[in-house]
Amino acid sequence: MRRLGLLTAVFALAIGIAVAFGASPGAVQPQPRAHVYLLRGLLNIFSLGMDTLAEELKRRDVDATVHGYAEWQTLADRAAADYKAGKEAPIILIGHSLGADSVMEMAAYLGRKGVPVALVVPFDGTKSFAASDNVARVLNLTQRDYAYMRAGPGFHGALANVDVSSDSSIDHINIDKSPRLHTRVVAEVLAVVGKTAPAKKGNGVDAGTASPATLPEQGGSRQNADNLAPPPHKPQTGTQPLHTEEIQN
Repeated sequence: MRRLGLLTAVFALAIGIAVAFGASPGAVQPQPRAHVYLLRGLLNIFSLGMDTLAEELKRRDVDATVHGYAEWQTLADRAAADYKAGKEAPIILIGHSLGADSVMEMAAYLGRKGVPVALVVPFDGTKSFAASDNVARVLNLTQRDYAYMRAGPGFHGALANVDVSSDSSIDHINIDKSPRLHTRVVAEVLAVVGKTAPAKKGNGVDAGTASPATLPEQGGSRQNADNLAPPPHKPQTGTQPLHTEEIQN
């Protein structure tokens, strides 16, 4: 009887300790969720394609939030804390114009905090940046040859500069809204997070799955299977071929 009382006391003590540390007996820690950060450009009003892209991702059950480009350091501090707490991974960064510059800076800043970044997608940044060594993949969508991204010290990921300057229908103001580029980016994100579920309309009805097709390429450039990129395909009728420069490390 005395032994039973002792076991009861020990069990009660264990429960008390678990409650004190915010855990319940047998509780399962939640798995970290992927988070896509999308940054708008100048004045926070000229990059509404980031909002559209975020909605496309949310319909596929991917956490995506839209912010102003000037918030990047605050966002990075929060992302680093959430990553280290096991709440957030993988981290994906997408931005347009000054937001494109900011996601490259944000990725490097996260690297200095020891946080990996799975994918960075700049839409027409204003200058060239070096990809930091914590980044697995950079997909740079640009119409400026002086804004090609390059491999930084220790970078061993995959880097693709997709030059859309040959497509007269795309300019700096609308590049972030291009359905063709959105299709590519959604496919890239889904490849990273491992989701294949079709998009949902507002009423919950399937709206179709993002096409796995990549952008048309010139010069025999080829996507590698390790790039987390969709396979190449033939250019669609009526579309301009786009030049892709792939850098492998």
